[in-house]
Amino acid sequence: MSQSEIVVEGRNLTIGYQVGKKRTEVHSGLNFQLFRGELTCLLGANGAGKSTLLRTLAASQPSLSGSLKLLGRALSAYSERELSRTIGVVLTDRTQAGGLTVYELVALGRQPYTGFFGRLDNSDKQAVEHALQAVEIVHKARCYMAELSDGERQKVMIAKALVQECPLILLDEPTAFLDVVSRIEIMNLLHRLAIEEERAILLSTHDIEQALVLSDRLWLLSSDAGLECGVTEDMILGNRMDMLFPNHPQIKFDLMHGGFSPEVSGEKSIVLKAADEVLRHWAQNALNRRHYFCLDTYSSPRKWPLLEVQAADRLFYTAENGRTTCYSSFESLLSNM
Repeated sequence: MSQSEIVVEGRNLTIGYQVGKKRTEVHSGLNFQLFRGELTCLLGANGAGKSTLLRTLAASQPSLSGSLKLLGRALSAYSERELSRTIGVVLTDRTQAGGLTVYELVALGRQPYTGFFGRLDNSDKQAVEHALQAVEIVHKARCYMAELSDGERQKVMIAKALVQECPLILLDEPTAFLDVVSRIEIMNLLHRLAIEEERAILLSTHDIEQALVLSDRLWLLSSDAGLECGVTEDMILGNRMDMLFPNHPQIKFDLMHGGFSPEVSGEKSIVLKAADEVLRHWAQNALNRRHYFCLDTYSSPRKWPLLEVQAADRLFYTAENGRTTCYSSFESLLSNM
């Protein structure tokens, strides 16, 4: 990954709230950078401070101390008009604009350039058309927002942020209300837009599986450890994912398959052999659910039961008494264990 332009940089930043003389710190000592042309995912448990951090980056609430720069300039030095041309924000709330067409809503993103009356000149219209094409929603331009699916509405809101021509786009859980297909489409779209449109895109999400596949960098935020940032694979292989849920030691990150799951209690042990990794993974999944700890080989003189999975319908189970039974499904195997 080539080093790109730094769009946002925080140094020893403290975020939180100040009401009168009462100061509430959410996090302190935060250090981070966002790069143009990269998709970064902000991960953390509920209550970890993700929304507070996003609001601070969006300049909707001030930082308490430290340095926060946007394109090399202090964020606090930007006027509201400058901010509207520099930061695009897509919130998690469902859009309440059913009476507008897709084109009309996206065109509202040109307001920082068109002024109070909102008249679009040719360059504005070209920007709207480009944004609609970039999110692949141009065929819905004349449709009303009320007619769209949740996934299509989210694409429209992303297009509205794009048309602002901002180098920085912030999204707060953009896939929260979407089905699996739409979540994948939106994450793919954001990764492509970061590269093709040369934007720095930061989104908070609980969709860890897609974040690990598509994000260039991860920001891991926890109440205990603060913020850790790095290239996705460095964070995974450095065993940093387990910091996300420090108060739940029974929840472990699976390095092989990139997801969180309950720690296996291991009340019983079994030797598991499988013809390939796919069969082994799903056989182990079934056995773990039954509180079996899976071994690769006989690890002691004691003869553990053995399961050999040759195919999904050829499961050979050898009990401790040495008797082998062939099962044609996991259902029949599990019901007889």
